[in-house]
Amino acid sequence: MMQSEARATTADLVRRFYDVVWNRADENVAREILHPGFAFRASLGPERQGLDGFLNYMRAIHAALGNYTCTVDDLIVDGDKAAARLSFEGLHQGEFFGVAGTGRPIGWAGAAFFETDGRQITRLWVLGDVDGVKQQLGVDARRTF
Repeated sequence: MMQSEARATTADLVRRFYDVVWNRADENVAREILHPGFAFRASLGPERQGLDGFLNYMRAIHAALGNYTCTVDDLIVDGDKAAARLSFEGLHQGEFFGVAGTGRPIGWAGAAFFETDGRQITRLWVLGDVDGVKQQLGVDARRTF
């Protein structure tokens, strides 16, 4: 019984992280479900420590990509850990990888690996198809976000 409760809690945290925190840019829920020492390696490269580092990254992504959404395509939970296969998309409206907004839709795939303490997300490592993003923008593959 304990294992299934942990699975539901971890799955709920991951789904809230994408459905509410990312897709709605809800900073209040971020403060509720992310541990104060949250360690985050972003899909697009930078590593952030703490809630403020994550929130600044999230704000920058939403500024660059209008109607930004993250979709959980598949989710596997094992106790306090989870892995998700994801789809990301938005409208390129602001500077992104050094390219001014084009008004074109952009999308890519990724995978995320979560750790929780049973109440909050403590660590997240995301790997996204950065080369695919750069190709859509027509930028040098060596450029970082």
